[in-house]
Amino acid sequence: MAALSTLILLLCAAKDVMPSSPHWKPTWPSYRVPVILPQSTLNLDKPQFDAEARLEVVSPCGPACHKSSPLPTYEEVKHYLSYETLYANGSLTETEVGIYILSNGGDGSRGRSRTKRQIYGYDSRFSIFGKDFLLNYPFSTSVKLSTGCTGTLVAEKHVLTAAHCIHDGKSYVKGAQKLRVGFLKPKQKDGSKGSNITNSAMPEKMKFQWIRVKRTHVPKGWIKGNANDIGMDYDYALLELKKPHKRKFMKIGVSPPARHLPGGRIHFSGYDNDRPGNLVYRFCDVKDETYDLLYQQCDAQPGASGSGVYVRMWKRQNHKWERKIIGIFSGHQWVDMNGTPQDFNVAVRITPLKYAQICYWIKGNYLDCREG
Repeated sequence: MAALSTLILLLCAAKDVMPSSPHWKPTWPSYRVPVILPQSTLNLDKPQFDAEARLEVVSPCGPACHKSSPLPTYEEVKHYLSYETLYANGSLTETEVGIYILSNGGDGSRGRSRTKRQIYGYDSRFSIFGKDFLLNYPFSTSVKLSTGCTGTLVAEKHVLTAAHCIHDGKSYVKGAQKLRVGFLKPKQKDGSKGSNITNSAMPEKMKFQWIRVKRTHVPKGWIKGNANDIGMDYDYALLELKKPHKRKFMKIGVSPPARHLPGGRIHFSGYDNDRPGNLVYRFCDVKDETYDLLYQQCDAQPGASGSGVYVRMWKRQNHKWERKIIGIFSGHQWVDMNGTPQDFNVAVRITPLKYAQICYWIKGNYLDCREG
């Protein structure tokens, strides 16, 4: 059992050693990515879609709690990475996967969290205005879910978001069957004279254009889990749209250790519900991490859940800077730190195993998912 657990840990080892030169650029490491392939698929009964959508997940289990949890066995990991697929017609399947390694070649705290929410002192969020910003990369990769959360474009027809935005851990939420993804676009003007003149004091009004979701993948690690144990580690989902969105998207990548992130910081943009219709950008330092989670105090409000957490690093193979999504913003936690409650915002890290799974969901071919 110990050997199997050690094997899982080895999956996050990078091939390249991070240099310590003061002139060195923060560089994307190359990871040994495992292969995750479907083994069998079972048709399930149609879900009831009776859960209420939650725009945040609250958990009292903090970094020390997660770090003290025993490592999962190989069979447990296979179960957690198996997944349900929900289709637009309401049908539901469950897919079991195999994992292969190829050689190279508390109660009171919950109450307080509802009052303080997720702002730490001075609100450091930036609302993004004007189509020159909103319609340009990387802000243009942020989209809004009809259930109230945020998602990020990760392929021509795919959106990465948080699992709790469509499933509460036991049942699919109301509206999940007719889930739509909203793209912020300028409102069409009536062709009146002077329509090309912009007033810097009055930001151009925007509206959402919606595209229906064809199918949704949710890992079994989230389903029937809960935020106090394994569930928080698997709070992510992938949506496939019915048609291409025709925008530049952001690639996913394996999350490097926090000490290797540029300035130790992460970035993400989302549709916080206290600023309706606005895209809100923020960045902050990572405070702590586990194998599956990043703990930080980026200011955020419900509605930002599902935002893609990204960093910009040097891609040695292509000789250029590249942004990649390394996590999914999940929500808020009150943590008991030596008897004193402390709050964090939490993001799910994209580990080598999760990268392999999400990449396969997108591409359908493990050969295209060997480099994280």
